[in-house]
Amino acid sequence: MAATLFFSFVMSAVGMAYIVYGRRQQKFAPLIAGIALCLYTYFVDGWMWLGGIGIVLAVAPFFLDF
Repeated sequence: MAATLFFSFVMSAVGMAYIVYGRRQQKFAPLIAGIALCLYTYFVDGWMWLGGIGIVLAVAPFFLDF
C-alpha cells in the first residue's frame, strides 16, 4: 500500500513538471506525457505496474519529439 502511494505521488509530480515544461516550451510530447503520467495512476493498481508504466511514460518525450 505504501509503495503504491509513493509511486503515484512521484509519477504525478513528474507529470506536473512535464505539463509545465510542455506548456512553456510549446512542445506537444512532454505535455501529453505529463497528462498521461497524472492520469494513469488512477487506473493502474500495483506498484510494479505503476513503476513500469511510469518509467516508460517519463522516458517517452526524450524519444518522441513533435
